[in-house]
Amino acid sequence: MNFGGTLRVNKFACFTLGFVLFLIIYWRSSGSGYPSDTSDLVSMKSLLNAAIYAAERGGIMVIEGKNRGLKIHSKGKTKEGANDPVTDADYASHCAMYYTLKNAFPKLAIISEEHSVAEKDCQNQEPIDLDSTPQGQRIINYISDELVLAKDVTVWIDPLDATQEYTEALYSYVTTMVCVAINGVPIVGVIHYPFPPTTYWGWLMKRTSSNIPKVLYKEDNKLHPRVIVSRSHPGKVADMASKAFGPKTSITPSAGAGNKYMSVVNGTHDVYLHETAIKKWDLCAGHAILKANNGTVTTTKGERIDYSSESNVVVSDGILATLYDHHFYLDKLKTVL
Repeated sequence: MNFGGTLRVNKFACFTLGFVLFLIIYWRSSGSGYPSDTSDLVSMKSLLNAAIYAAERGGIMVIEGKNRGLKIHSKGKTKEGANDPVTDADYASHCAMYYTLKNAFPKLAIISEEHSVAEKDCQNQEPIDLDSTPQGQRIINYISDELVLAKDVTVWIDPLDATQEYTEALYSYVTTMVCVAINGVPIVGVIHYPFPPTTYWGWLMKRTSSNIPKVLYKEDNKLHPRVIVSRSHPGKVADMASKAFGPKTSITPSAGAGNKYMSVVNGTHDVYLHETAIKKWDLCAGHAILKANNGTVTTTKGERIDYSSESNVVVSDGILATLYDHHFYLDKLKTVL
């Protein structure tokens, strides 16, 4: 055996090995960019469970408010000159929903429509069991979980959507809503109808609640689109829709952003069009559910809506929400703006 020969070193192999060792050492020391404190991570499955609990708890407060007799106050006037009512049920629902989520996820940014409620009025909210599954939502157990950084999450809640209609005993429009946005993108949405109690939810790229139907695409719908618009804040939207989409367009006034979103999700209408300013707690949950069903939501100018906590809570340019043919309707709409 000859041990006196020359040993040749493969420089590329040595470089590669050294680089791999560097990456391993860097990853071990830095945690590969993830926090060493696991409390900075949030389980999306747990957050979906909590969001459903919160929306349904809010719904119970809304029902109790109706049964007790409404105490109606006013926030003032909207830009369109309409009264902007608020009831004790709005506040009770806020307390139940906000603290259900805040107590379970204290590091999350949570934005509620009724954020002005004094904290002392929201004490003693019952804790929730994050490991249990809401009644009728056991499908969640079979979805693979995802962990996200708490700092990237913003939760939007609307404790009582369609308050005006609630005061008029038009209860079919009323919903409570929770939305989870990650880096400004709506990922999880929950819309709960208290009358009768019915909950819809969607988790982008995962699943939707089993009560959401699969709506088949119909090309002919573009010739006579069914458009749903605001009952209390119509602005010029009905005229705008007819001019943009054609004389065969049917216009349905309705109430509650959540309710109008679900009308598109369930296939009753093709387009949800809103022309005036609207708040993001009205929009986010329905946006997430529609997106989870491959639908699209933009402003009427085609711009993306940012739901991060530092963004403006008002969407000034209105919205266009569709399940199918979004760019077709958007191009038509741009001709009349």
